[in-house]
Amino acid sequence: MMQNEKFITNSIDDSELTFNDFKTIVMNDYKIAYESRQASVLGRREVLTGKAKFGIFGDGKEVPQVAMAKAFKKGDWRSGYYRDQTFAFATGISTIKEFFAQLYANPTNGADPFSGGRQMNCHFATKSVNEDGSWNDLTQIKNCSSDISPTGGQMARLVGLAYASKLFRNNKELDYLKNFSVNGNEVAFGTIGNASTSEGVFFEAINAAGVLQIPMAISIWDDAYGISVPAKYQTTKEDISEVLKGFQRDKDQPGYEIYKVKGWDYPALCEVYEKAIHICREEHVPVFIHVTELTQPQGHSTSGSHERYKSKDRLTWESEYDCLLKMREWMLESAIATEEEIADTEKKAKVFVRNAQKEAWNEFLDSIKPEQKKVIDLISALAQHQPELAKIAAQLSATADAQRREVFSAARKAIRLSAKFNSQERNDLLTWYKDQEELSFDRYNSKLHTNGVESPDKIAVVDAEYDDLSKMVDGREVLNACFNENFARDQRLVAFGEDLGNIGDVNQGFAGLQARFGELRVTDTGIREMTIMGQGIGLAMRGLKPIAEIQYLDYLIFALNVLSDDLASLSYRTKGIQKAPVIVRTRGHRLEGVWHSGSPISMLLGSLRGMHLCVPRNMTQAAGMYNTLFRADEPAVVIECLNGYRLKEKLPNNVGDFTVPLGKAEVLEEGSDITVVSYGSTLRLVQEAAEELANFGISVEIVDPQTLLPFDVNKVCASSLAKTNKLLVVDEDVPGGASAYILQKVLEDQNGYFTLDGKPKTLSAKPHRPPFGSDGDYFSKPSVDDIIETIYGMMHETHPAKFPPIF
Repeated sequence: MMQNEKFITNSIDDSELTFNDFKTIVMNDYKIAYESRQASVLGRREVLTGKAKFGIFGDGKEVPQVAMAKAFKKGDWRSGYYRDQTFAFATGISTIKEFFAQLYANPTNGADPFSGGRQMNCHFATKSVNEDGSWNDLTQIKNCSSDISPTGGQMARLVGLAYASKLFRNNKELDYLKNFSVNGNEVAFGTIGNASTSEGVFFEAINAAGVLQIPMAISIWDDAYGISVPAKYQTTKEDISEVLKGFQRDKDQPGYEIYKVKGWDYPALCEVYEKAIHICREEHVPVFIHVTELTQPQGHSTSGSHERYKSKDRLTWESEYDCLLKMREWMLESAIATEEEIADTEKKAKVFVRNAQKEAWNEFLDSIKPEQKKVIDLISALAQHQPELAKIAAQLSATADAQRREVFSAARKAIRLSAKFNSQERNDLLTWYKDQEELSFDRYNSKLHTNGVESPDKIAVVDAEYDDLSKMVDGREVLNACFNENFARDQRLVAFGEDLGNIGDVNQGFAGLQARFGELRVTDTGIREMTIMGQGIGLAMRGLKPIAEIQYLDYLIFALNVLSDDLASLSYRTKGIQKAPVIVRTRGHRLEGVWHSGSPISMLLGSLRGMHLCVPRNMTQAAGMYNTLFRADEPAVVIECLNGYRLKEKLPNNVGDFTVPLGKAEVLEEGSDITVVSYGSTLRLVQEAAEELANFGISVEIVDPQTLLPFDVNKVCASSLAKTNKLLVVDEDVPGGASAYILQKVLEDQNGYFTLDGKPKTLSAKPHRPPFGSDGDYFSKPSVDDIIETIYGMMHETHPAKFPPIF
């Protein structure tokens, strides 16, 4: 028997089944559940013996997950959490061998097909994207969106996965997307632990789905604890379905269908899931299935024992109500199987799981052993000239089950110690090490972005076109025209956010577009930033092109967990088998007061690697970036300048077609004395300052990076600095924020340090949020006066006679 074989559960239709057919299905379900339990037991042992780093398992949830799997069809989606291994086995999403390969973090291609060895066990994903970045036929796959560990984090994306079905069913313009949906019949299955329902994102998602009326089926695995904390400290009434009773639909008002079922009752579970998912699929009504009286036989994870915090009575109850034991009892009482038949199934399951584990472990080691042998041989050869290196080779040779880090550490140590002794043997070791760098990058660092056929850097650059008839319009009108042209061109585009639909957003960028394209494509949402982002992620994972709007940049902080944990890491953590080209539209920099004038750029730079961060200086540049992103397939945040919507700009004749490449900096004004790098709203201040500085005989070169992720890929900043030899970075983030990032890029990555003739400087906001009013803005953020005096002061340091001190 192949150790990587899949055993998939089948639905139960008693109108067509003979008793023998029914018995076969039930016995197969028990087999899957029992094998999953053995995988948990053996997996924990592998961690405790040091073969794996950490383990978290789904023991105690096997029977309800088999029942849930029966209702899961091709085209459906799962957005779950790290207890769903039995579901993955029962649907064929994972084999047990693949489960163990992930536990060992095997990066060999194909070993861990969910993350390429990058995620811990029980973090599953299916292949939505081909090697070139093109889409698979998602209607022929039982789809699993890539798991994340943050508790409740899967709920935001779940809303979008279900919302896509609503759009596919109700917007007939999407019928041509045959590979993504079959009339919107797909259900999005969500799973979450009872304790995690305390998270705000859970309640936000529940409310959003109830408002939207989408086919979202949420299962709560309730084992009465959240690690060591019992339900009485977690949930009002100690019962989440009691808390959510107000969401139950009735004849007059839409809402949820709510079900409650015991997690050890196999026939009841099968019945509930069949009924609930039928309603969810056919009527597009969200359903909530509260699975109670579950257990956790091995405790929360490999990091501790549940005997420390559970009473003897509770532990006794858990042993008696273990779902596998209760299913076994039911099979015997119902005469479905004999004791001998069940015992034989259990015996074979243990052998099967053990063999799968051994095969996964041996394959993991076998992928490293050739490297280990090669390095031992290379170091041993080098030791002919340096006998002291023989100890390194001997130590590596004596390391049983060596992992790759030990192999590479030995090689690097030998290279360091032989630095003063050139030889052919040393060159051979160096050559091997350098050849391995590309392989190591692919294993552990690749696919931060999809880098496929629709990557932003593959989108053709089209210049904006103007003629004598081109009109001067408000900046908001440039954006409005851009969105209008693109929505007419591409039916996949949808936009949603607070105040976006009816009034066309607070700055009128979408004015009139809901009336033209309909509420399904231009949509108002409630105040719920996390699930606005999740709505975008889910839609994008299902082949649509969402614009998820956050009204002001400060509010993006409310959704930063979803963007950072889920969207930004998606391509990387799946090694490129999933993508979600969400465009997050927001506006920021200068408005009024503590809560509306923030520029937390460094927070975004540190959190959103894997996304593009666009900081256009005006609405024409913003439109060009949108045109690029609409044609590309990678996620981005676009921050429009708040004070630019009513400034006049010339409307391009090709407003829906011209493109601005990402990562390409632009020299706005050429100069010879100093390079000033800035972005967004402060660029206008720098330009104004440059005019007065020219009166002092100071020539300022102004560089706009346009995007911060990626940053100036052509090294325009370094080229400018080679000419001026002085550098000032101006931005509105806090001191040491985005300005420090820009310095690191220019001075270190671009080697700008070597062309400086004085200390580089930054001019940023004060280390607090800006106070209210125009005076608050003036005294807390860089002003024209600040920029003039800073640049003049830098020139004074070099030429004190020519530029005497101002103060």
